[in-house]
Amino acid sequence: MSGKIAVVTGATRGAGRAIAVELGAAGATVFVAGRTTREQQSEVGRAETIEETASLVDAAGGRGVAVRCDLTVPSDVDALAARIGDRLDIFVDNAWGGENLVEWGKFWEHDLERQLRMFRNGVETHLVALHRLMPLVLRSDSGLVVEVTDGEDGEAYFVNLAYDAVKNTVRRFGEVLAKDLAEFPHVTAVAATPGFLRSEQMLETFGVTEENWRDAVSQVPDYALSETPHYLGRGLACVAADPERRRFAGQCLSSWRLKREYGFTDLDGSQPDWGRWWDDVVQPRIAGVVVDADPLKYR
Repeated sequence: MSGKIAVVTGATRGAGRAIAVELGAAGATVFVAGRTTREQQSEVGRAETIEETASLVDAAGGRGVAVRCDLTVPSDVDALAARIGDRLDIFVDNAWGGENLVEWGKFWEHDLERQLRMFRNGVETHLVALHRLMPLVLRSDSGLVVEVTDGEDGEAYFVNLAYDAVKNTVRRFGEVLAKDLAEFPHVTAVAATPGFLRSEQMLETFGVTEENWRDAVSQVPDYALSETPHYLGRGLACVAADPERRRFAGQCLSSWRLKREYGFTDLDGSQPDWGRWWDDVVQPRIAGVVVDADPLKYR
């Protein structure tokens, strides 16, 4: 992807950071957009910065450009567009910013302002970015737009109405964009989802690091099928480099489906298949059926 121009929003950490790095490893110039810089921290309150992500893109072999951008502010996104230039080849719409706002359980028992803020951070950001950056994507001779969400389809129950609404809306953005782009065969729009993610915050939640993450399996058995953020990043880098990617238009591409399609591995060489684990083990458990399955057979 040498010569390709990419933008990843919400690239401060997690899936956004890893996607940016993997696009850089494939040779792209990646504009890393997010709110936390060395000088200014977002409301999420974490230490990761967009400058760190840009440096990781450089180290991977690409070129990282850190751009401080609040995606709920159209003028900030206008400034980002001006930095990009005359075209955009790969647009990964990944902003979230809802980690500290989610309250699991019945939504009417939770703080309304927190839920509205989560919806704004998780949905409005995507819509503003799409509105401002799609004209640049249309100027590419081979454009790709990816809406990053949670869940492959609408069947999963996330135990929180607002969270569920955010993630399903973002998934729907990918579907509808593909319809809007029907007359633009040089641009492909999809949605994408990781499986059980070992993000920085999730590792901290379980009190482990990437080096000893398996210690958390005793707390949460399903964590045996977890994946690093780079797993989805590698899958999307494969999609971005695929000249036949339009066959995926409007679909939600999971990390496990992309693994089956392209054969890549996670950082440790494994190939976790959260989709199979969900179908074979988690869903029966929800239905009251306990399945004795070896997690290693799903990696």
